[in-house]
Amino acid sequence: MSYVITIDGPAGAGKSSVAKNLALKLGIKYLDTGAIYRAIALILAKSEIKPDNKEFLNEALSEIKIELVNNEVLVNGFDVTGEIRTPEVDELSSLYSAVPEVRKALLSLQQEQKNYGSIIAEGRDVGSVVFPDARFKFFLTASPEARARRRYEQRLSKNQDADYEEILSAIKSRDENDSHREAAPLSIPDNAVYIDTSDMSEDEVINFIYEHVKEVLSKS
Repeated sequence: MSYVITIDGPAGAGKSSVAKNLALKLGIKYLDTGAIYRAIALILAKSEIKPDNKEFLNEALSEIKIELVNNEVLVNGFDVTGEIRTPEVDELSSLYSAVPEVRKALLSLQQEQKNYGSIIAEGRDVGSVVFPDARFKFFLTASPEARARRRYEQRLSKNQDADYEEILSAIKSRDENDSHREAAPLSIPDNAVYIDTSDMSEDEVINFIYEHVKEVLSKS
C-alpha cells in the first residue's frame, strides 16, 4: 500500500535535506515542492512578469511546463536546477508563491505525483493544502538563529558569499511573509508531529521520523 509523508516548516528548518535522505532510507520518491515554486518564480521574473500582473501572469502560467526528472528540475525542457538555488530566487519564490493563481496552477502537478507510489513531499502547506489526507505529517522548525546559522554554513561550504546577519534578517522577513500571506499561509497541519530541530542533528531528525513511520506501518 502506498502512502504520503508531508514535511512542512519555515525556511531553513532543514526540510529539503531531511526529506531527500529520508526518501532514500525508506526507498520512496522525494517530491521537492519548493523547487517547483522556485522554478516558476525564476521564469516569471526573467519574463519580467510581476506577481501583481494578473493579466499576463495567467497566460504565462498556462505556457510553463515543469518536470522533476531524477534530481533535475526542467522548465519547458530546460534544466534550471542550478539557477533556482540562490538567495535571490529564495526571495522571488516567497513573493510569487503568495499569489493564489500560482498556487492553483501548481496544485494539480503536485497532487498527481501520489499516483506513482509512495512519496515524501516538503514545503510550507503540503500537509494542510496539497496533501491534507496524507498518512504521515510532520512539522519541522527551529529558532531563526539556528536556521540562519545552517544557511550560513551551507553557503560557505559551497564557496558562496555569506553574511550571517543578512541571512538572519531575510529568514525573519520570510517567516513574516509566509505566515501572513493570503494564500495558504504557513501553519502547522492538523495531526502533524511537531519537531523542533534547533538542537538536533540531521541524522537525529531523520531517524526520529523513520522510526515513527516504520512503527506505524508495522501495525497496519
